[in-house]
Amino acid sequence: MSAAVRGCASAGRRRFTGSEIKAQVLEVLATPSAFLEHADFGELAAAIVNRGAKAVADQPRAEPVPYQTWGTDIDAEAHKQMANACSLPVAVAGALMPDAHVGYGLPIGGVLATENTVVPYAVGVDIACRMMMSVFELPPERLVKDRERFENILERNTLFGAGQSFQKKSEHAVIEEDWGITSVTKTLRDKAAGQLGTSGSGNHFVEFGELEVFGEVGGGGASKSEEPTSMARGRYIAVLSHSGSRGPGASVAAHYSALARKLHPDLPPELAYLAWLDMDKEGAEYWAAMELMGRFASANHHVIHGKIARDLAQMDAPVVFQVENHHNFAWRETHVIDGREREVIVHRKGATPAGVGVLGLIPGSMAAPGYLVEGLGFAASLNSASHGAGRKMSRTKARESTRWSHLNSLLKERGVHLLSAGLDESPHAYKDIDEVMAAQAELVRPLARFTPRVVKMAPDGERPED
Repeated sequence: MSAAVRGCASAGRRRFTGSEIKAQVLEVLATPSAFLEHADFGELAAAIVNRGAKAVADQPRAEPVPYQTWGTDIDAEAHKQMANACSLPVAVAGALMPDAHVGYGLPIGGVLATENTVVPYAVGVDIACRMMMSVFELPPERLVKDRERFENILERNTLFGAGQSFQKKSEHAVIEEDWGITSVTKTLRDKAAGQLGTSGSGNHFVEFGELEVFGEVGGGGASKSEEPTSMARGRYIAVLSHSGSRGPGASVAAHYSALARKLHPDLPPELAYLAWLDMDKEGAEYWAAMELMGRFASANHHVIHGKIARDLAQMDAPVVFQVENHHNFAWRETHVIDGREREVIVHRKGATPAGVGVLGLIPGSMAAPGYLVEGLGFAASLNSASHGAGRKMSRTKARESTRWSHLNSLLKERGVHLLSAGLDESPHAYKDIDEVMAAQAELVRPLARFTPRVVKMAPDGERPED
């Protein structure tokens, strides 16, 4: 429209009449390629040609890129979302993990590889949501003997709820980084400083539990932290946390998802929220913001674990091992696709990196165990695994189908003490973690089992952030 207005103004200055200008515009609309050098309407002709070419480039594939699925307890809508993602013209490979369920754009548990493009909604709203575990040289029987002390440690050192922030701000090097790397992140430093060390809502948690290590654990793995790197077979107390980049990450996701949709207005409705950014253009800016959110999300966990570790040091319980891994992220990786090595952008939305030897954490629910695993590097999964048990019912259905009396009875039976949570996080809303693990036996190898004992989540009635 702007090009058309400028063209009409130019023609008017050259004393063409209104009817002559109208006739000229209609000719340009009919055959724009014939008017690319026109004195008045060349810009309009070029805009129409470019828009037409872009509309063609945004057309979905006639047939989706094939993707392999692990597990059978996956609803049809999640498969439909995955097929839609694999229909993107920029998609080159995909995979669906056994915890998969419906998400926004890409399903939770979906893995999507694209070439030189990044899809903000395939990363997700809670950018770099992750797991972290600290293991302490302390026998798990102390969780029963000193339960109240462990409860107080969680209550004192965690904060849950949408938008929650500490009055006394924690310190971490990530806040001193250059947040001015994008126009979006430059406005988020103060919010990040306030929310540093908090956990939000939804399925986020911090919990103490018993860790049973099956054998010696240690060595390499890109997902482990630079903290203590090995532990012997045995039983320990561990703290496990799950949260992401909070309000700052949500702001980054909202901005760049909207930008991607604006740049690809001709995508069909079912693909609109899978619009992408070119890595040679706007995608590079999103990438810088995404990686900053990744460091911020990691800092959140390290602040929480650091506070808890200081309290446990008073019980003569040193940290003997730490590990963290993230999901809801995108990575530059090289994979063999269509018989040749290709550098691609791998989006893992609710999926855990599982390259050879890479350590990961796959939780169950507040009343079911989780696992410390080692990746086996299975090529067809794009070196990925599930990020948890996965929901089998919506939050609304979960709230409607259980009562606190039922949940409390189950938790008592399992030896779990719940400090706070919503009914929408009831264990019956989740798939069986051991069935999920069995379905991905070729993707990861369990190294240890974590059993929750003292659990803290956002209070009932909180708006979920996940």
